[in-house]
Amino acid sequence: MGYVTTDDGVEIYYKDWGPKDAPVIFFHHGWPLSADDWDAQLMFFVGEGFRVIASDRRGHGRSQQVWDGHDMDHYADDTAAVVKHLGVQGATHVGHSTGGGVVVRYITRHPEDKVAAGVLISAVPPLMVKTADNPDGIDKSVFDDFQKNTAENRSQFFHDVPAGPFYNYDQDGVEASDPVIDNWWRQGMMGGAKAHTDGIAAFSQTDFREEMKGIEIPMLVLHGEHDQVVPFEISGKKSAEILPNATLISYPGFPHGMPTTEAATINKDLLAFLRR
Repeated sequence: MGYVTTDDGVEIYYKDWGPKDAPVIFFHHGWPLSADDWDAQLMFFVGEGFRVIASDRRGHGRSQQVWDGHDMDHYADDTAAVVKHLGVQGATHVGHSTGGGVVVRYITRHPEDKVAAGVLISAVPPLMVKTADNPDGIDKSVFDDFQKNTAENRSQFFHDVPAGPFYNYDQDGVEASDPVIDNWWRQGMMGGAKAHTDGIAAFSQTDFREEMKGIEIPMLVLHGEHDQVVPFEISGKKSAEILPNATLISYPGFPHGMPTTEAATINKDLLAFLRR
């Protein structure tokens, strides 16, 4: 565990576990969380002989709470700083939710790193917000409400999201876990309100469609069919159609936060992809 300073002077926190000569997996977390959200994957893949790396995005978790740079370009450049510092070029990059957008932007913005493969889990690409040429997207008012609630009463909102749609705990027959909800809240409240508010625009309004067409490396797309936060039909399904070399696995009933609640299944399918 340590810190690296980016070219624009931001301290980025990272975890680096496992043998230095082992195959590397770099994990990118979702909004508004931290590298801790990958606990179930970090422990599993270390046990399988991999070197695992996960960083907190700027303004999130233990990284510096700067007021600017909360966009996909800066997120990708911050990743490049960690990769360069640790010398882990050629890794497999795995992103959940917003982190999936970071994976796409890192691959396309930093071609000097010959990434081995990418994995998008419940990820925001290709484009979430509804526009004239993306008519089945989500109305911008939804994300405006997200920003309003984050800015005005973040503590309450960061309870309501995991207690409701993030893990499908608001659905009939789904038993809520208070510790899982509390851990989501803990991670969110570690970060900065400015980063979280700006990050909503980054994950909802960034258009990845054109750049995804040029990603030729193997890409695994994992998505829950009952994802209430990033709906499968507008995200995972479309990403698999756009990416030239994609493998899609969808899961009936799985929620947005499936790396936590469905870790056994996600880890198994990710391991199979890595050992293909």
